[in-house]
Amino acid sequence: MRGLLPGWARYEPSRPLVDAAYAGALLVVTGGLTWATGEAFVFPSLGPTAYLLATVHTEIQTARRVIGGHLIGIVAGLVAYHALASGASIVPASPAYSIEQLRLVASAVLSVTLTTAGMRTTGTEHAPACATTLIVSLGLLSTLVEATFVFVSVCLLYAVHLGGKRALGAVAG
Repeated sequence: MRGLLPGWARYEPSRPLVDAAYAGALLVVTGGLTWATGEAFVFPSLGPTAYLLATVHTEIQTARRVIGGHLIGIVAGLVAYHALASGASIVPASPAYSIEQLRLVASAVLSVTLTTAGMRTTGTEHAPACATTLIVSLGLLSTLVEATFVFVSVCLLYAVHLGGKRALGAVAG
């Protein structure tokens, strides 16, 4: 019934293995780059993006939303981290009630607030971008070089998806 309501993604229960294989295949290029370079071309929020690209079969998974949402998340994360928590990192955890831990929490709150506002304002809503902003704002990938790897990875993932859609479309008919 969900698939019949406006705004809900079409659910296709008969494709779990195809969708799972496709989601995994989307990470082959960025995974290969990670392996070849030792750089963070694979990071946690790339998984939910691959999942959505593989399983949500509607027009909402556009480059504008996927790439734009992550870009906003990256920028918001960088702004929040460098304004509030520069030099700190959530790993390893700081002691309870420490100023460093408070700075990281404030950075996380600010980055999600900025990301949500930015995505809603620009029409680039993509939920995994809120994970990206936390990755950046919590000091995990918070340098400009690391943020560039994140952005390049999202672009590559989307490019692989476009190629995959064409290939699957050619096979399907």
